[in-house]
Amino acid sequence: MDYLAAIAVIEKLLKERSVEGYEIMLGTSRNLSVEVKEQKVDTFKCSTPVGVSIRVLRNGGMGFSYSTSLEERALSRMIDNAVIGAASQTPDEFYGFPEPQTYREMPDIFDGEMAGVDEAEKVARAMELERLALAFDPRVKRVRKATYGESNYEVMIVNSRGVRGSYRGTSVSSSVSVVAEEGDDSQMGWDFGFSPRFSGVDVAAVAASAASKAVGGLGARRISTMRCPVVLDNHVATEFLEVLAPSFLAEHVLKQKSLLAGRTGELLFAPCLSIRDDGTLSGGMATTPFDGEGVAHRNTTLVAEGVVQGFLYDTLYARKLGTDSTGNSTRGGVKGAPHMGVTNFFIENGRTPPADLCAGIERGMLITDVIGMHTANPISGDFSVGAAGFLIEGGTITAPVRGVAIAGNVIELFRNVEQVGNDLRFYGSVGAPALRIAALDVSGE
Repeated sequence: MDYLAAIAVIEKLLKERSVEGYEIMLGTSRNLSVEVKEQKVDTFKCSTPVGVSIRVLRNGGMGFSYSTSLEERALSRMIDNAVIGAASQTPDEFYGFPEPQTYREMPDIFDGEMAGVDEAEKVARAMELERLALAFDPRVKRVRKATYGESNYEVMIVNSRGVRGSYRGTSVSSSVSVVAEEGDDSQMGWDFGFSPRFSGVDVAAVAASAASKAVGGLGARRISTMRCPVVLDNHVATEFLEVLAPSFLAEHVLKQKSLLAGRTGELLFAPCLSIRDDGTLSGGMATTPFDGEGVAHRNTTLVAEGVVQGFLYDTLYARKLGTDSTGNSTRGGVKGAPHMGVTNFFIENGRTPPADLCAGIERGMLITDVIGMHTANPISGDFSVGAAGFLIEGGTITAPVRGVAIAGNVIELFRNVEQVGNDLRFYGSVGAPALRIAALDVSGE
């Protein structure tokens, strides 16, 4: 059965049920994962999952179910389960589905040539990544893992109000984890590359970055406790931004679980800081024509020059709050109902090269790694996490540092941003440039 035929069968079966509305989402993909160790293939996995999910509105309740089979009997059972689920849900007058949308053409999210690349070439990419990492420096002693991964996927969404959308996309990634040793000291470094296209990942850059992180950490020492200026590299800045992300979701705002509730229009962050969510961003990991409900993706300004501009909405919470969806319904696949989330969520690039962010700091720290960020409280914004990086003295990076902790509040941290780097990078669907913070508590010896 082809996918359009499966949707036709589901719509036929739905006519036999008493539902007030429905939404069908079908997804299929071909995934390849390769892992190399010591120039040999350690893992080679290929999968072609397919599935369909449905939401139905009945008597004010919303039911959800899914099936990994497209056989008619399985589809009928899926619908029955969704109808039963709707009956067990508390009715909500705001439940519903979006109206038809106009979608932007996005040819860049799909690489039509990737399927024609021989699998041997893909394996060779992982082997080249391992080889380049080992060749970077004699102190790089081994590679824990070098990988190549890809996905070729297709998504369709149809609903009872006339939404009918589909798109195809591809993604390619490579990552490497290396270990550097010198004497009794051992340090690990990791990095990755991502692109919608096979040719878009620079394995030489990935290898050099991971190896330099491992080598750069050798000989790290502890430092005394101090309150000082710090520079967060783009990875650490992204991790802090991820703590803030839930506060921009309308669901959290309505439930008073957001740090930003009631603060629209306030100069809450540093004037040099602007934040946006852009599901249309070229090359973004979360870039697609529409969201998990079929609402067209858009570019939403959340913070402009430090001032909170607004929040992110899906269909349900847009209706609850009397506004329009921003296209921020997300799905993890057909097995999960849509929920609120960010798309490509990031701090806008600044103008300062990252190397210049240390200038003028008499004594401070460049933070390149944090441990335990998952313990940060997204409701209060308070954090206390382990950290590592480099000491800054007289405006110059002087020595690697480890075994310290940093503590504070995420709102205060972003309010104290003095300079924004010009090296915006995404780690998944969240990204940031390096940031210079006026002062932060660093606990050491």
